[in-house]
Amino acid sequence: MSVLADREPMRPPERPRTKRKPHPGVVGNERLSALAGSVLLGLIIAEIVIAAQLHTLLPVHIFVGVLLTFPLLVKMGSVGYRFLSYYADIPAYVRKGPPRLELRLLAPLLLMSSVSLVTSGIALALLGPTNVWSVWVLRLHALSVICWVPLLALHVGGHIWRIPHLLRADWQKHTPHLIPGRGWRYGIMLASLLAGVGAAALFLPHVASWVAWAPNIDPHIPGPLLFALFAAFLAGLGGVVVFKPWRWR
Repeated sequence: MSVLADREPMRPPERPRTKRKPHPGVVGNERLSALAGSVLLGLIIAEIVIAAQLHTLLPVHIFVGVLLTFPLLVKMGSVGYRFLSYYADIPAYVRKGPPRLELRLLAPLLLMSSVSLVTSGIALALLGPTNVWSVWVLRLHALSVICWVPLLALHVGGHIWRIPHLLRADWQKHTPHLIPGRGWRYGIMLASLLAGVGAAALFLPHVASWVAWAPNIDPHIPGPLLFALFAAFLAGLGGVVVFKPWRWR
């Protein structure tokens, strides 16, 4: 009993550490990704609606397809920078941690299908409808659509819950964590859109041959697009059930 009495009193448990303030560069990069993603989502939805009336809106389809390439490059650049910074052991990005495993597994597939879709579409616009290679490039383009749209549905489902918060935070005047660089972020986005419009305008001479060929297009919604939309619907339902994206932080 005396031994027990002589013992020093036990130290109270330490309080949990407060959450470390995120690095401004990390938050700014995240907000740039959200901004580019929201712009891309709007252009992609417009492109899907246009593709449903391809026989009459083929020139607009080509124009928007070239235009969205540049916001896509911004998104790929911001996400790629986070990826490289994390694996280069930059402390701020290491503290942030990697994205969820589901998103990391999805990212390479989405990247490959996005690059395939955009490059095959641009190649088609340049080759014209009568080139011998156009048939094969068109098949690659259709296959890219079938793969890309369901993957995009999963990707959007994983991020859509956080994008409004990230965009709104950039415009809140009274916030404890003001992040500098809002002007640069929106300037980069505006510059990418202007560059996209300029590049799309340069493609207008190549559109003429496709306009002449447009009457040969089936007036119904293209089969690959219908299949891709149905697959996207199933992928979206599966993602909601399995991933529960509203719990992702």
